[in-house]
Amino acid sequence: MNLGIDGKLALVTASSGGMGRNIARTLAAEGANVLLFARTAEKLQAVAEEIEGDYGVKAHVVAGSMLVADDVARLSGTLASLGGADIMVLVTGRPPNPLRDTLKETEPERWQEAYENQLLSVVQVVNAVAPQMLDKGWGRILAITSASAKQPMAVHALSTVFRAGVTAYLKGLANELGPKGITVNCVAPALIDTSHRSGSAAYTPAQAERRVSMTPLHRMGTQEELAGVVAFLASAQAGFVTGSTIAVEGGMIGSLF
Repeated sequence: MNLGIDGKLALVTASSGGMGRNIARTLAAEGANVLLFARTAEKLQAVAEEIEGDYGVKAHVVAGSMLVADDVARLSGTLASLGGADIMVLVTGRPPNPLRDTLKETEPERWQEAYENQLLSVVQVVNAVAPQMLDKGWGRILAITSASAKQPMAVHALSTVFRAGVTAYLKGLANELGPKGITVNCVAPALIDTSHRSGSAAYTPAQAERRVSMTPLHRMGTQEELAGVVAFLASAQAGFVTGSTIAVEGGMIGSLF
């Protein structure tokens, strides 16, 4: 299937590794040029060279933080010089570790960190980049949230609250930007394999086994499966899907809607 994004410019945040990198690679495989945004210039450049070598598209790099106004302004300026983003994929940080029960989340600093990393960062980038999309008559805005925003999970209060906030924010944007031809959606993953990570973010064997038991498919989802859903929502064929949250969680969520 031709997704109709050949030659489009896709901004992907947090794209120096992990989920963001995989999403950028998937969009590039469909012919989209990409702009990679994350904190570490060296890692971004390595990913950009990898993408250009593998897919023959343009991969641009802007190093910076979604929380630093000057960095976001540089991102916006670079995108403007390239004609503006057609696709924006917002990947953000994880909540502070270790995860805790809800009533044990008593430290204001942890709430502030989660708010900034998961919600404020999205708002700042959207405010800077989305206005450039308004005159194009076509656009795709996507945020990676979490299935916990649909079905709250134990010890995920910091994630659930602010991922739900992103969901509400994007629902409002979908209503406002629809007349401009811009769709706005969330992708809500869970049970996705994180073996590409190291350290505290990776699942232990016991955690992985428990997560496998939570899905009717009896396996973890892959990064490629998650990125494929993002690519479809960024496509021409998904032009009538907006204001939605698409769960990528192997059937874990028990509700009908």
